[in-house]
Amino acid sequence: MQIQESEIETYLSDKNVIRCIFFSEFHHIAGPKITCQVPENYVSKDIFDNASVYIIPKAQLQRSTLTVTLKDCKILGFPVKIDDKKYARNAFYFNLCFVCDAEARTFHYEPVVKKMADFLMALEVENSFLSSVSVDKTRLAGMLRQVMDDLNSHNMCTLTEGTMTTHLKVVRLAPEPKPVYDHQVPIFLDSRDKFFDEQWDLTTQQVLPYIDGFNHVSRIAAEADVDKNLVKSCVQNLVYYDVVTLIPIFQYSNVYATTPKLRILAEDHDLQDRCINYVSKSSRQLAYLRDIYRMYASMIHNTSTRDLCQRLNPQSLRIHERRLIQFGLIEGLIRRVYKYPINVKRDYIDNDENSRDVKYDSVYKYFTGAYSFDEICCHTNHSVAQLEEIIDRDPNVVVLLK
Repeated sequence: MQIQESEIETYLSDKNVIRCIFFSEFHHIAGPKITCQVPENYVSKDIFDNASVYIIPKAQLQRSTLTVTLKDCKILGFPVKIDDKKYARNAFYFNLCFVCDAEARTFHYEPVVKKMADFLMALEVENSFLSSVSVDKTRLAGMLRQVMDDLNSHNMCTLTEGTMTTHLKVVRLAPEPKPVYDHQVPIFLDSRDKFFDEQWDLTTQQVLPYIDGFNHVSRIAAEADVDKNLVKSCVQNLVYYDVVTLIPIFQYSNVYATTPKLRILAEDHDLQDRCINYVSKSSRQLAYLRDIYRMYASMIHNTSTRDLCQRLNPQSLRIHERRLIQFGLIEGLIRRVYKYPINVKRDYIDNDENSRDVKYDSVYKYFTGAYSFDEICCHTNHSVAQLEEIIDRDPNVVVLLK
């Protein structure tokens, strides 16, 4: 799945834009001071004085990303010290800082601030670009203005000074992916052919061939002969980079229900085209949108996929029912209705010990309402039919659908 520009623009909302960039240095007589800032006088002397101990900090905090939140603003910097006998006190201290609103998120700017600080340090070592700023601030002011304008407008900026160039880019920071479970099924969000083995570590290369949209994590681990925890880590990494997403195990006994997003399918022509191409049995004879929509709309509680297929016969409609389910889950048009067995009589003891097989007893610890059929089947190696047989034979077990 491609990262859309609109996603980045939403993430970098108005309250998260850069309000000011300033360059600060330690003067051997005057102490910490702002040498150059754009726009001018955005950060007052009082604000700077309150935060200066963190803007030009002690040696232990040099080359560390520091964020200071004050009443009206948040200052993000990466203090740098250059040791050289040519400077007063044998060192040059500086910090290039971004200023945002106090409530803004600035984590996504940290790599940019560090990279720009390294660029400025290289310029200083090469030709004393920074230590001469006190005399002529024009070039540095122009550079800071370009960075602020370009990052706020395009989330990227290219700086060139003399023979040196650097590229700055604000990247989308996705939230940490949720834990991956044994019963979940990874599925590619784009064609598998677009990814090359050289992009991945050896373990991921071993796992990728078994990701087909139907194999769950436990089965992938078994077929790839890879430790299950390693498979989970690989899949979690692929989820983070939007290479795969996770969907439930497909079985004809599954029940699905539509979501409010289904109405988008009736209005969005691009979504319609992608849906038709994805769920059609053949690229030469495409399914009709009305038949696809009717199948989705018929997914209601207490109607299994098997019942739906027997009633509507998707094969005759040129529809691949498994891919129909996959597309609906990926796009959020439908959701899985899970079954959770609950033993309402937890202290249940069968008077006839021989009437219950030991393998049946092993599943009862999962009948708490916290485990779905998918999870229980993966943990116990029971099939859905076996699990339903156990539940049907025991009047003390009820099934919650949600």
